[in-house]
Amino acid sequence: MNPTKPLPLTDPVCGMTVTESSGHTLQHEGQAYYFCSAKCQDKFAADPAQYTASAATSALPVPAAQVSGPAGAIYTCPMHPEVRQDHPGNCPKCGMTLEPELPSLDEDDNTELRDFQRRFWWTLPLTAVVFVLAMFGHRLQWLDMARQSWLELVLATPIVLWAGWPFFVRGWQSVLNRSPNMWTLIGLGTGAAYGYSVVATVAPQVFPDSFISMGRVAVYFEAAAVIISLTLMGQMLELKARSQTSAAIKSLLGLAPKTARRIRADGSEEDVPLSEVQVGDSLRVRPGEKVPVDGVVIEGGSAVDESMLTGEPMPVTKRVGDKVIGATMNTSGALVVRSEHVGATTMLAQIVQMVAQAQRSRAPMQRMADVVAGYFVVTVVTIAVLTFLAWGWFGPEPSWVFGLINAVAVLIIACPCALGLATPMSIMVATGKGAAQGVLFRDAAAIENLRKVDTLIVDKTGTLTEGKPTFGGAVAVPGGDADEVLRLAASLDQGSEHPLAEALVRAARERGLALAQPDAFESESGIGVRGEVGGVPLALGNTTLMQQEGVVLAPMLAKAEALRAEGGSVMYLATAGRLLGLLNVSDPIKASTPEALAALKKTGLHIIMATGDGLTTAQAVAKQLGIDEVRGEVKPADKLALVTQLQSEGRVVAMAGDGINDAPALAKANVGIAMGTGTDVAMNSAQVTLIKGDLRGISTAILMSHATVRNMKQNLAFAFLYNALGIPIAAGVLYPLTGWLLSPLIAALAMSFSSASVIGNALRLR
Repeated sequence: MNPTKPLPLTDPVCGMTVTESSGHTLQHEGQAYYFCSAKCQDKFAADPAQYTASAATSALPVPAAQVSGPAGAIYTCPMHPEVRQDHPGNCPKCGMTLEPELPSLDEDDNTELRDFQRRFWWTLPLTAVVFVLAMFGHRLQWLDMARQSWLELVLATPIVLWAGWPFFVRGWQSVLNRSPNMWTLIGLGTGAAYGYSVVATVAPQVFPDSFISMGRVAVYFEAAAVIISLTLMGQMLELKARSQTSAAIKSLLGLAPKTARRIRADGSEEDVPLSEVQVGDSLRVRPGEKVPVDGVVIEGGSAVDESMLTGEPMPVTKRVGDKVIGATMNTSGALVVRSEHVGATTMLAQIVQMVAQAQRSRAPMQRMADVVAGYFVVTVVTIAVLTFLAWGWFGPEPSWVFGLINAVAVLIIACPCALGLATPMSIMVATGKGAAQGVLFRDAAAIENLRKVDTLIVDKTGTLTEGKPTFGGAVAVPGGDADEVLRLAASLDQGSEHPLAEALVRAARERGLALAQPDAFESESGIGVRGEVGGVPLALGNTTLMQQEGVVLAPMLAKAEALRAEGGSVMYLATAGRLLGLLNVSDPIKASTPEALAALKKTGLHIIMATGDGLTTAQAVAKQLGIDEVRGEVKPADKLALVTQLQSEGRVVAMAGDGINDAPALAKANVGIAMGTGTDVAMNSAQVTLIKGDLRGISTAILMSHATVRNMKQNLAFAFLYNALGIPIAAGVLYPLTGWLLSPLIAALAMSFSSASVIGNALRLR
């Protein structure tokens, strides 16, 4: 039964959002109630009467984990991705605004941006008046200096205490959480300037005469007010810029159609929301419509444009039995598709999830910034205190006023926001751009490490070749029957998902051979299979398997070598230690492979082909492609050992593959690269996935790695240089030589635009 109400639902006990993964349900009087925790479920069970009228109920007699629909949003910090919560707010570590971990196509929740805009525009006129009074008030004959101080106090108070209130809250939270950050500095700086000025206005008699300037105790309401306004403006710019980093994910989300045309059991059709499509449903896809979910064609034929996911410009012909990907465009004929993957299991959903996960990961380069930031605020506060004391003791009159203003300038200009944003912004933009080009990075470390790779190991089948082998023929030993060799091999291989096995089974069925179900089946990964067909023990595989079985191959060696020299993959069939014959399967090289390998060689990569095929076959393919080093008849353990050996020699190794047998080596390599056309196991073991399974994507990924790391270095260099130069100038070290002092107003402006410049530089990667 399909759900009548999509997630997210609301827990009827506590009101919390119930997500797809909650899994706590309880049936009561025909209704299914969903709970965020077992505790709430127990409360409901104890007294259901007070909850039964809740709007959270829905007649869904299925487990919560099976309900399709958007899960409750998780909010996280762009600088500290380990911070996660189910509602908007601020990061307890750095005070930055939390943002949705996975953006949606719904209108952005710009509550904070609108709030900052309101505070900024309502108080901007007051800030302007305070600034003008501070600069030119002494020229107004009708306004004496004491009254001017009171007027500035009245005008500046709503700016500081209302417009700047969010900053003081964040600053106080940073103290409570023992995590000093930019808001600690802003709170201290503006609070010190405003608090000093209030005392100077209300009780000027407590200050010595040296604090008197132009007929009054000097006040700095304009500094506090302008800093608040400039900080608000900087936050507005930052929030707008950060929203652009999710554009790639939003474009991916926008690919999915909103509805699907489902065929009922009686043959009638209905348009249903995509969230209601179940595995096994028959869906009609008319010309010009998008394929709703991942599935297999069961009726019709057409050309499907998959460029939105794979980047391949040419439409791909689809016939009965071919798989289709959700969100791709049906261009010509009508199709009927049986859904196989829906909701979060579709390729599009997994791509979106992978991009979101990569965007929130932390680059190894970020560790340096994290270490620096950990001591940064304490160091800055110390410098500000020393600045205040040094100016107060040794500076010109009014020395303590100079000390206060310079200390405030140090606190403001040293805000570490630019330092914290330097690498996360680059990673977010790069992963989004990569997804648009068919390259998925699992995490930031993959982006940073890929540029260091000097050796690339590639599998053959499905990586260099199409991965769709065609049957080339069977050869029986003298006195044997070639068709019987094919029939027995295909019967045994019905239990295998290997591309070579599929080629044998398909060829046998096309020839009308009667296949028998194997009585037993055992796969020897990388070398072949064993089993029984009709009570006859069989072994089908390469030379290694035959050696294990004690089979003499001499009668067929010459024929096998001749076929391998032509690029064919040869499998031997034996029973009880006796050779029955061999089977030849060929796998054409991908059209894009020669171009891809040429581009990779230009980058200086050393390329090694490692395959389970015979050495002669591997060498024949390598010769066509210009690959110098070849390893043939390697098992999964051999590929893993090869990666380990190369790493022990000081090589930085990338492994590209698509099969289950590649998974150990993919996981061990410095960077594992999976073909998106391969197995889920391979993709789960890799750090980089090429959606369309094209090796040219590796060149793209390497270029992106270099560009992204260069961008991160630029951002970090700018952030460090900014603070290295800004703090001493703000402290007044140039004053004895040049007479220059940095006003807190200028410091606030520089601080705001430093963050915007880092984000702007990161956005160049798009």
